[in-house]
Amino acid sequence: MQPHLIRRAAIIFAVGLLILIVGLALPWWLQRGSDGGVSMVGEPAIGGSFELVDQHGNTLRDTDFHGRYVLIFFGYTYCPDFCPQTLLTVTEALDRLEEAAPAKAEEVVPVFVTIDPERDTVEAMAAYAEHFHEDLIALTGTPEQIDAAAKAYRVYYRKAEDESLNDYLMDHSTFVFLMDPEGKYIAHYTHGTKAEDMAASLQEQIEG
Repeated sequence: MQPHLIRRAAIIFAVGLLILIVGLALPWWLQRGSDGGVSMVGEPAIGGSFELVDQHGNTLRDTDFHGRYVLIFFGYTYCPDFCPQTLLTVTEALDRLEEAAPAKAEEVVPVFVTIDPERDTVEAMAAYAEHFHEDLIALTGTPEQIDAAAKAYRVYYRKAEDESLNDYLMDHSTFVFLMDPEGKYIAHYTHGTKAEDMAASLQEQIEG
């Protein structure tokens, strides 16, 4: 990878991590008592309502996933490295989970949400999704719909113009979020999480 791309990747990761930390810590600070203690630990402010379109042209809402665990990742199909690598990790993790506990694997649905709706049409998402897990749901929508979903999940993204390139890249955070059957945040995984560790974590979370 070229030096300027490595520096950009490091900056994206740092900014994304900061956003996630703030999202996780904010409820805790809001619940602090007047004596400096903690009266109640609030739930992380990650997740929320959205309405998007899948790779088959169907309109889906966050409530359509209720009843199952959701592994949700925000990225884009033109992403040169982080996105395909992360989705391959998710695919391998779910394959491992299916081998170890088939019934548990059926409770998890992988979801990929684009942060580049300008290029990621329904057709583009359909072609891209074929390279990963067979159950992957790839979602796109209008810029406003994508922005609302990204804000709900505290996802950072922006267009990054580069004069050395003929096209543009998207800077974005690279976390994979695990949501419970009620749509509430449980855990997250980083770009560096290994498939075997993700699979083990998923099984542990599902088994309670």
